[in-house]
Amino acid sequence: MEPILHGIILAFGLILPLGVQNVFVFSQGATQPKLLQALPATITAALCDTLLIVLAIFGLSVIVLQFEWLRISLMVVGILFLFYMGYAIWRSEPKAKETGKALSIRQQIVFALSVSLLNPHAILDIVGVIGTSALKYVGTEQFLFTIACILVSWIWFFGLTVAGAAMKRLDGTGALMNIFNKCSSIFIWGTAIYIAIGLR
Repeated sequence: MEPILHGIILAFGLILPLGVQNVFVFSQGATQPKLLQALPATITAALCDTLLIVLAIFGLSVIVLQFEWLRISLMVVGILFLFYMGYAIWRSEPKAKETGKALSIRQQIVFALSVSLLNPHAILDIVGVIGTSALKYVGTEQFLFTIACILVSWIWFFGLTVAGAAMKRLDGTGALMNIFNKCSSIFIWGTAIYIAIGLR
């Protein structure tokens, strides 16, 4: 039971804070015409987390933490991407019953891949925290720890999508989503600046 509880608590602790990935998945639930149409973003984000968790637990963390240039390169690319995402979200203007500007399946997948795999916080959290935490387990215990982390990720992203869809029903004018987008952009830019300062 310890590996399962450890995996659940650790994964929730890392995934709960507002981040670019969470903002994007939530926004798709809020902007897509139907809940099912937001699932490409949800599933892509969950699959990316699953991939990162598996890679981290089975050796990626050792590689990344060994090479400082690789860690810094990932951080720089992630910072640039965060600035771009903040700008894109700031410029978006959701309106009441406007579905024409909802992202296509391809766009959802591309953006979800980007916010998942180019997000330095997600990579460092998963590689640095989950990857190193898994080192205390072997065999079946390590497998249970891995499954617990993955399940939390999938449940969380589906929950965010449903929450976004629920907010859309409550927000008839689109004003609430507009405020959410502006706040999200500021948060994302703040995250990018914080990470950039840490690189000095």
